[in-house]
Amino acid sequence: MIQTLKFQTFLLGFLFLIAGCSSTEKASNKSSKTDEFLINTIAFYNLENLFDTEDDPDKFDEASPIMEMAEGEREEVYKKKVANMAKVIADIGSDVTGMPAAVIGVCEIENFQVLQDVVNDKRLSPYNYGIIHYNSPDARSIDVALLYQKRVFQPTHSKAHELVLYDKDDRNKRKYTRDQLHVKGKLDGEEMHFIVNHWPSRSGGEKRSRPNRVNAAKLTKKLQDSIQMEEPYAKIMIMGDFNDGPYNESIKEVLNAKEYSDDLGITDIYNPFEKLHKKGVGTIAWRDTWDLFDMIMVTKPLVNKKDYNSYTLYQANIFNPYYLQNPKGRYKGYPYRSFADGGFTGGYSDHFPVYLYLIKKKSAKTEVSSSN
Repeated sequence: MIQTLKFQTFLLGFLFLIAGCSSTEKASNKSSKTDEFLINTIAFYNLENLFDTEDDPDKFDEASPIMEMAEGEREEVYKKKVANMAKVIADIGSDVTGMPAAVIGVCEIENFQVLQDVVNDKRLSPYNYGIIHYNSPDARSIDVALLYQKRVFQPTHSKAHELVLYDKDDRNKRKYTRDQLHVKGKLDGEEMHFIVNHWPSRSGGEKRSRPNRVNAAKLTKKLQDSIQMEEPYAKIMIMGDFNDGPYNESIKEVLNAKEYSDDLGITDIYNPFEKLHKKGVGTIAWRDTWDLFDMIMVTKPLVNKKDYNSYTLYQANIFNPYYLQNPKGRYKGYPYRSFADGGFTGGYSDHFPVYLYLIKKKSAKTEVSSSN
């Protein structure tokens, strides 16, 4: 995990290098060179039980942590939870780009309205976020969604794809889980695809629940393949809380995600988070062990670029500033979760967000499209 100041310095040095800027040039000239590039943050964040305070008779939402609180506490806790989520989204990547993420996938949200409350927060409202959300049949009443700055990203297509699962012991019994969301659109005029996931949990144990995530991976792979059948060079980002690590069958074998970017076939995907996992860092912690369930994987056209005339993956990382870490006690340093022991902790989520930077040279056409 790279400290903010160190990473900013490293990125600036990189920009000067690819701009062909001599180390003897004046600082003002260097600044003009960095202005030749567009940098956007793409992120994913598990918002941990972002439910509203209303009991929806059509949903199993009464078991949510906020609904289990005394009725008089709910509204105040909800406001704090929404403000916390907005703060994190506003901060991801902003130290480099000067603004929140251009596009961010989210999960563990109850409905469209809770996301509307988040993007209307004072920290995010200036950025005019759009929301793409579909109600899913999940048994816990949670969904996935995509948030995007309308100035930067313009969606052209979206669809929720149902993941159909059955009980291992009763093939006639349906298990209801989250849909997978596919969004296609233009990022500063350049076509991108996003597949947002929240794969089935490890409830009942990793081994027993493994087939559910393998089936989820098969659906994701089917979506990837269908996109690439029409557009072999499509720029696809597969993001989510996968409830599996980079090493698991679902990621490593079904998706066939590669650890290294230099041996990719045209339709392969690259997982930049595998290297981070091998360094011992993660997005969740359980019983004194870190794991990395949250990832963003990309197809080959987003890597190995040398001319920077189109968007290229520059860096992938985990967003884990001190305020997102539990400040004390047995779980000090773990993700500072929102709810524990039947109450609101003041924290954020039991997952750290993940993000990546995309970078490309500006052009006259891009500058016009970005200002609209």
